[in-house]
Amino acid sequence: MPEQSFDVIIAGGGIVGAACAASCASEGLRIALVERDAIGSGATAAGMGHIVVMDDSEAQFALTRYSQNLWNTLAPRLPASAEYVQRGTVWVAADEEEMAEAVRKQRSYSERGVPAMLLTPYELAAQEPNLRAGLAGGLLVPEDAVVHSPSVAVHLAREAESHGATLILGHSVTRLARGEALLDDGTLLRAPRLVNATGAWSPELDSSIPVRKRKGHLALADAPPGFLHHQVVELGYLKSAHSVDTDSVAFNVQPRLSGQIYIGSSRQYGAENTGVDQHILTAMLERAALFMPALASLPITVARAGFRAATPDKLPLIGPSLGDETVWLATGHEGLGITTSLATAELIAAAFTGRKPPIAPEPYLPSRAVHAQPTH
Repeated sequence: MPEQSFDVIIAGGGIVGAACAASCASEGLRIALVERDAIGSGATAAGMGHIVVMDDSEAQFALTRYSQNLWNTLAPRLPASAEYVQRGTVWVAADEEEMAEAVRKQRSYSERGVPAMLLTPYELAAQEPNLRAGLAGGLLVPEDAVVHSPSVAVHLAREAESHGATLILGHSVTRLARGEALLDDGTLLRAPRLVNATGAWSPELDSSIPVRKRKGHLALADAPPGFLHHQVVELGYLKSAHSVDTDSVAFNVQPRLSGQIYIGSSRQYGAENTGVDQHILTAMLERAALFMPALASLPITVARAGFRAATPDKLPLIGPSLGDETVWLATGHEGLGITTSLATAELIAAAFTGRKPPIAPEPYLPSRAVHAQPTH
């Protein structure tokens, strides 16, 4: 391939990179999107596809809520294969401490215009009859959605193509710096703006990026009709998601239009192998069965693993890198990459076109103090 020039070169064709390509191309920018495998085949394919509002911090809430609104706008254009459905999330409280967290979340969401309803134990059982008895209650957030994220990534890449973007598949970016992207076959691409959207592998292009791989597992099970109605997550999930040093599992299940269900979730640092770790998978399934005993009798048809891109402060890196003004980051989304992909893309496109950012970009800039925090 001869040397080519673009306005923006994006490394990484997961849902974040594809969304950035679609947003930038729709603004009239000449885009190259480079993906070493197939579009949406990495962490995008290994995730649940939960479009969820989170409020661990004001910055997290702003990014997830804005992105959820973008998903609602995108939904009518999505193909049937995207399986976009507003299932709603049921957060399950196992005890009174977790029920207090449900009360806090309900108040927080309601104050910000997000519908959320507290559930008594009786109401929880009515919403999800297969949950075990004796739970303290829960919280229903009806506007949360589920989606088949690899199909969305492909759709966004095709949208980018329809606006003139160039897709380069089957090649890795081996160097991304000083306005140049070098591919593994020696091809040199040039652009004044380069975007590192390679997720957990982003430090391979710049070792100073404070992102660590955090491995996760997902199981797919066959379920009878009506087995599960919402995305159902234990409120203890929030504790496991915040753990930075220990392996953890949490109850997190999602219904699919096929009738099957996804079962999660797990988090591991320091696990570099791409295969399924049986002891983690077993612990994850056992945890799920504690909350939904009938899950133990469902046949598991597929189990897979992937890597989340985790930052020390749980917020993504969106903006110019610290050492090279031509390189921009769109990475570090951890477990919220699918949810926040569209908002990330809009922040990047706004910066590149000089228009006013849709939300304040400062909490996500790579120049924030995250680079000075320990990553272990």
